[in-house]
Amino acid sequence: MTIRKKYVVIGWCLIAFVITAHAQQAANSITYQLVENIGYRGDGVEDAYAKERCVLDVYYPENKKDFPTVVWFHGGGITGGQKFIPSELKGKGLAVVAVNYRLSPKVRAPAYIDDAAAAIAWTFKHIADFGGDPKKIVVSGHSAGGYLIAMVGLDKSWLQKYGEDADELAGIVDFSGHAITHMTVRAERGIKDTQPIVDEYAPLYHVRNDAPPLVLITGDREMEMLGRYEENAYFYRMMKFVGHTNVHLYELDGFDHGAMATPAFHILLHYVDELTKTTK
Repeated sequence: MTIRKKYVVIGWCLIAFVITAHAQQAANSITYQLVENIGYRGDGVEDAYAKERCVLDVYYPENKKDFPTVVWFHGGGITGGQKFIPSELKGKGLAVVAVNYRLSPKVRAPAYIDDAAAAIAWTFKHIADFGGDPKKIVVSGHSAGGYLIAMVGLDKSWLQKYGEDADELAGIVDFSGHAITHMTVRAERGIKDTQPIVDEYAPLYHVRNDAPPLVLITGDREMEMLGRYEENAYFYRMMKFVGHTNVHLYELDGFDHGAMATPAFHILLHYVDELTKTTK
């Protein structure tokens, strides 16, 4: 390499280093705030259990505007679990709304689906107060949480009750949620978990070609709960069959139902970026 070429290469390396360092500094300059236990129901549901469970946390970048938001629903079979801000979503330049909802057997279907809708509607109405863009809301959740967001995103009646339109969601990213009627809904009726049902409480029942973009992620089909991969594969196929043009299915080989969430967050972040690049 000639001396001139050597210095040109060094110069470009220095420029690349400065650009990278500047980008990293800009990312690090964003600070985040957490506001906890905000009640999201204002519709007359006033019992003590609802006041305890119908709350959410908002984690957001305080010195940034028009950022996207992930509304995150925990898993736990609709019988347990607590809201949390996933570590994989922290410091990414977006807001996370982490939601608690009422649980069976203290309530029965469809109370927890309605809670999910109320929390998402609250986000539509209030995320701009924190600096977020209500046109950049992606709903996501693991297991029971995935089921809830699929129900609210596919069956428009849940959000219509709160004056919001499910089709305004930027996307639905479902981590290993039931596509058939949830096993806890079936258990409330005395139906065993190996008996599949598809009724109005199944996301599969509400397939439509004009739904928001849908991303379905499961663990390894040989390691998942019951037939969770196959449920989602059928869900994917039916959405394609009715003409939906933006539906995706991922199977994470080597990961069981619980472990699949960690790699799935990387897929979620990719789609948050892709689906919120331009507003509707």
